[in-house]
Amino acid sequence: MSDSLPAMDFDARLKRLRAGLDDAGSDALVVSSLTNIRYLTGFTGSAGLLLVLPEGTVLVTDGRYETQAAEQLAGVGARPEIAPAAGQKELVVSLVSCSGPARVGLEAAHVSWARQRALALDWFPGAELVPTEGLVERLRRVKDAGEIARLARAAEIADAALLSVRPLLTSGPTEVTFGQALDSEMRRLGASGPSFETIVASGPNAAKPHHRPSGRRIEPDELVVLDFGAVFDGYCSDMTRTVAVRPPAPSLLDLVDVVATSQAAGVAAVGPGVACSEVDRACRDVVAAAGWADRFVHGTGHGVGLDIHEAPSVAATSSDTLLPGHVVTVEPGVYLPGVAGARIEDTVVVTDDGCYPLTITPKELY
Repeated sequence: MSDSLPAMDFDARLKRLRAGLDDAGSDALVVSSLTNIRYLTGFTGSAGLLLVLPEGTVLVTDGRYETQAAEQLAGVGARPEIAPAAGQKELVVSLVSCSGPARVGLEAAHVSWARQRALALDWFPGAELVPTEGLVERLRRVKDAGEIARLARAAEIADAALLSVRPLLTSGPTEVTFGQALDSEMRRLGASGPSFETIVASGPNAAKPHHRPSGRRIEPDELVVLDFGAVFDGYCSDMTRTVAVRPPAPSLLDLVDVVATSQAAGVAAVGPGVACSEVDRACRDVVAAAGWADRFVHGTGHGVGLDIHEAPSVAATSSDTLLPGHVVTVEPGVYLPGVAGARIEDTVVVTDDGCYPLTITPKELY
């Protein structure tokens, strides 16, 4: 795994955000989502507010992050200001007042009712507070080269980890034991951790789409659903494979074949200008033709980035349309309660003429 990755262009992200403030009815924006702060500046601390002001951008955080904030914001186009939690209100009020914005935007999805009341009454009584929706999240939908490189590295780690630990299945481990081995191997290969709680679902447990690994032992002639991912430099990977140690019953082979055909149809449908609902339909039509329409019980996919689930949504009810630079999953599944289940998932990058996968582990069953 090469250590060379494209640099993140945080300054360009801040410029794009600032260019959209007027259309959102705001002169300034208070960014309170830590994920959005990381996207805009690279700051990875657990506490902070980002003030996107008419004449500059300021990160307000506390003394725990004084050195870290200075290092991470160097050359970003934002400056850090340090104050204890009790003094941050006074600092923020002074920074906003000096900039003179009449309309201060808040991230509506990330501010509680109580917080909004405090900001309106105590922090910015002379300003008009404007609820904004998805200003940063819309920027995050289309990934730049630096983001795609990190998503690819996260996927590469997950691929390599499964290749390394998959032989353990022949020893009949418990679901928990195998999941722990997979998580440990991803960390050994450079992940900061799993991107969500790893799913290891064997036999009848595979009929539960979000099964938590248990003490059940994995038998050689049953299906095992492995859904997992790695986090690298904040970016997530997501992949599902359905495997077995030796050939299961013919009916289960048919189940896996239908899911594999469905997943391939979904990936083939991905491309620029394609409605996400059409990708969902491509997968769902294959499953329905096999008589299992009511056993495909979740959406086909989702965006992946700094969050494991983010826009766009790949589902029958989605109004999103795919664009080059979108990174989405395609993960149809069929679940037969008390019997078995199968799911296959890839994370793919939308290009100018189709897509390509970041997750490349072969899909052979055993």
